Amino acid sequence: MDIVCLVLTLAFYGLFFWVILGWVVGFGRLPWGHPVRKIYDGIDKAVSPVLRPIRNAIPPVRLGAAALDLSPLILIIGISVLQRIVC
Repeated sequence: MDIVCLVLTLAFYGLFFWVILGWVVGFGRLPWGHPVRKIYDGIDKAVSPVLRPIRNAIPPVRLGAAALDLSPLILIIGISVLQRIVC
C-alpha cells in the first residue's frame, strides 16, 4: 500500500509541476534549448499519453479566441480521490 500511495503522490506533484512549467514555457517564450524547456518536454512525454483519453472525452472549453484544457484538472481530482480511497 505504501508504494501505491507514493506513486499517486508523485503523480499528483509531477502533474502539478508540469502545469506550472507549461505556464512558464508558454508565457516566458523560452527557446528550445533552454533547460526548463527540456524538463517540461521530458515530463510532457510521460503526462500526455495519460491525458489523451481525457482530452478525447472532454473537449477544451472555448473562451473567446482561447480554449481552456480541463484534462489536467480532472486528472488531479481523480488522483486526489484515489489517494483518499487507497491511502
